[in-house]
Amino acid sequence: MIRHSKDPSPPAAQGQDNVRPDDNSTATPSGDRVAKALARAGVASRREVERLIEAGRVALNGQVLTTPAVKVAPGDILTLDGNVVSDAEPTRLWRYHKPVGLVTTHKDPNGRPTVFEHLPEGLPRVISIGRLDLSSEGLLLLTNDGTLARALELPSSGWVRRYRARARGRTSQAALDKLKAGVTVEGVRYGAVEARLDKAKESASADGKAPANLWLSVAISEGKNREVRRVLESIGLQVNRLMRLSYGPFQLGTLEPGEVEEVGPRVIREQLVGLIAPENMPKGDRTVLPPARKAASPQRRAGGAGAGPAKKAKIEDKAPKPAYKAGWARPKAKAPFKGTPKRKTEGGPTKLEAAPAARARKPGPRRPQKGR
Repeated sequence: MIRHSKDPSPPAAQGQDNVRPDDNSTATPSGDRVAKALARAGVASRREVERLIEAGRVALNGQVLTTPAVKVAPGDILTLDGNVVSDAEPTRLWRYHKPVGLVTTHKDPNGRPTVFEHLPEGLPRVISIGRLDLSSEGLLLLTNDGTLARALELPSSGWVRRYRARARGRTSQAALDKLKAGVTVEGVRYGAVEARLDKAKESASADGKAPANLWLSVAISEGKNREVRRVLESIGLQVNRLMRLSYGPFQLGTLEPGEVEEVGPRVIREQLVGLIAPENMPKGDRTVLPPARKAASPQRRAGGAGAGPAKKAKIEDKAPKPAYKAGWARPKAKAPFKGTPKRKTEGGPTKLEAAPAARARKPGPRRPQKGR
């Protein structure tokens, strides 16, 4: 139930007077907009909340809302389909190793697999801080706080994103250093980009002019759409692999592709102070989820729902295993001994039976005793 007030008295009588439009008058009460309040409670995104309001499913103090330009004041009761909406959770943050082949969106119009469809069970509704494109991988931060996500996405936050890139082409460190002054590509101005040439492997060619396989370390602070790829393409490099290693103070570390790990409340208080409202700051030192959880892979098992038609056909074309007849699992009978049997002395033990006695220590001569 959305209650921010310390006043235990119930809200005023239900009616239009309890719905307060968010106008520019001085009488506008303090509080969050209804879309933000529902998003922080984990109901839906702000855009989805607007559609819920248009459908007449959201009510404030018993009055059905017709516009999202309403603020939820302390003591108000917000309902969805007649059910009271729970209070907003404290801010939470997760590190996620996004694999290649997932789109960073909740719903893709082209039907491609998304990040949020492949998150492990047990997570609340979360949003991403920034994005990674379909062919990129690495660290993706997730949170339940839309205000925090917006604050960390802005270039004014100053948070550096570090990447490891593999590219095809030829360049020099001097050419990469020029990117520190910024570059304009197809009318879009990109800020300073720090790039370091780590490794270059020459391709075999007769004239020695074939493109080389390069490994670069790249750092940016803006995070515009496909910024690393477009900036490197402007100097003749074709990026064929891109992995984000860090986002501000948070590192990818040893997370495997598809794994997600929650950031502890103490780390959030230390690293995100000033970016989270005091009432939303988490308390305690322990996380809700285990240290690391593996998410579902975009490539399902062979023959599963995510397998392609070619792979399914290959599985179906395999010959079935032969049916085993009854008794096939019984152990084989031991073959009779074909060696020469041990010789048995007349009336005595066999040589094998007599061996232990023969190996026994023979008594030696008795020692003479003193005084005899």
